[in-house]
Amino acid sequence: MPTPPILVLASASPRRLDLLRQIGLAPDLVEASEVDEAPHRDETPRRLALRLAAAKGACAAARHPDAYVVAADTVVALGRRILPKAETEQEVADCLALLSGRAHHVLTGVSVTAPGGRTAARVVDSRVRFKRLTASEISAYVAAGEGIGKAGGYAIQGRAGALAISLSGSYSGVVGLPLYETANLLAGLGFRRP
Repeated sequence: MPTPPILVLASASPRRLDLLRQIGLAPDLVEASEVDEAPHRDETPRRLALRLAAAKGACAAARHPDAYVVAADTVVALGRRILPKAETEQEVADCLALLSGRAHHVLTGVSVTAPGGRTAARVVDSRVRFKRLTASEISAYVAAGEGIGKAGGYAIQGRAGALAISLSGSYSGVVGLPLYETANLLAGLGFRRP
């Protein structure tokens, strides 16, 4: 009987881990790849999401050349403006103020590397529209603490779900890992679990 392939998730995100498990793909190893996430000069949000996913995947694949590696990165954009991964309460508040009453794009790049180095990648673009937020709604969200460390300062799977009027595209992509595309990239590169 052949040995089942090893699956590595190149991310420290508990949401990405939960999403993979949701579709029956529990990784054998979860290992974050540290890369510089600063956008390059004139880099579009789409290119940034793809570049970061590919860079994270390449780092993990170099450490685990005989494994299938899944890596992803999520970028929140208002037009061409890339919103930060909020690290402070003020950044969360600033992001929410910018997103209030407006539509924005959540671009999640996903990269899959197979044993031997073959790689496939996609960017999934979802459009989210927030209601017009009051100052007290922004303060309450900031106080809840769930926007820290999140692209655009919010987590759609948490309290921010009540702020979104509409979401067009991939809900799982907005959470952090587009499941349909990830499963198809893995299958296309020959990943099979018995």
